[in-house]
Amino acid sequence: MSRTRIVLALVLVYMLFAVLLNSVGTVILQSIVGFGVDKPTASLLEACKDLTIAGASFVVASFLPALGYRRSMMLSLVIVATACVFMPLYPGFRTTEILFVCIGASFAMTKVAVYSSIGLLTTDRAGHSRLTNMIEGLFMVGVLLGSWLFSAFIDRDAPANPSWLRVYWLLAALAAAIALLLATSSLDESAAHGKGALGGGKSLTAMVGLMARPLVYCFLISAFLYVLIEQSFGTWLPTFNREILKLPNTMSVQLASILAGATAIGRIGAGLLMRRVPWYVLLNLCVVAMGALVVLTLPLAQSVVARADVGWFNAPIAAYVIPLIGLLMAPIYPVINSVALSSLPKPLHAAMTGLIVVFSALGGTLGSRITAIVFARFDGIHAFYFSLVPMTLLLVALFLFSRETERAAVAQGA
Repeated sequence: MSRTRIVLALVLVYMLFAVLLNSVGTVILQSIVGFGVDKPTASLLEACKDLTIAGASFVVASFLPALGYRRSMMLSLVIVATACVFMPLYPGFRTTEILFVCIGASFAMTKVAVYSSIGLLTTDRAGHSRLTNMIEGLFMVGVLLGSWLFSAFIDRDAPANPSWLRVYWLLAALAAAIALLLATSSLDESAAHGKGALGGGKSLTAMVGLMARPLVYCFLISAFLYVLIEQSFGTWLPTFNREILKLPNTMSVQLASILAGATAIGRIGAGLLMRRVPWYVLLNLCVVAMGALVVLTLPLAQSVVARADVGWFNAPIAAYVIPLIGLLMAPIYPVINSVALSSLPKPLHAAMTGLIVVFSALGGTLGSRITAIVFARFDGIHAFYFSLVPMTLLLVALFLFSRETERAAVAQGA
């Protein structure tokens, strides 16, 4: 019962951060419409989130094992609950920037704590991979629910209406409730403090030392490129729907949720495919199919004419097809994370997860920024075509990662 309770708490805290983190696309759209900022300025919200995640991760890796994973998650929830309360009280772009800084710092603590806790709750690589895929899959369910949650508070007839900010009262209440669940749960963290455990400056040293391993830096490059691609689509799809596909704001956000839904299905189903298909083969097929989908479907988004009576049954077909890229992206991130983490001793999981968070955050910031610049100077179609470049590089990175994984396995067996 205690294990079920803590797993439930991990899932809920991760799903809440899924809603908060991935609301950035919706908030960018609403900031452009409601706060009157331009696209490059609005894209700074991604940087506020991701650069804070990256910076905080180095600090987190130092103190988090000593503070404790469960208490760290509780602290992160208190921070975001407070920040959410300020959004409807002091509406404005500056408050929004502060909100995403708080979300970024809190998520740095949460992700390191969640991923490190997975290692404590599992005993082998297969169990680690299954729990990782489940949590990451439910993370995408949170993204899906978040899109509909935010769209429910957006005024369809007057998108600039600040009534959408009332969603943050609900999010603050959810954060408080999950913090209470964590406070009444238990997690045996003794393995994280056992022989080989790191603390203080040793964690930072461990992070730097891990980067010197070929297996680790090949993995980090792969994670960086994947998140760059994911955030390019995830952050800018609502704006793409509104400006390129000529859909209303509310519908633009709701249709973007197909991306999250497809990713959730893909991640939950990845565990079944992994029993039959080697991970390297599966991920290569996914990347190649992603590129094919981009090339074949983006032409469908060209020359769309605005319609006053547009609805779910007569929206452009591209609005339904492009988000299906999430089904193909789905297995990549949790699989490479699990392969990398399960290859390391449990006391090193916090340091390794710190590196994962840092490079994921940098990839997300760069991807969103590049997409914003191309979107502003050209259009959304060119911005999404640009994703073919990191997809090609990801194939190379996965090859190197697979090769180093095989070498590490041979070395361990010797």
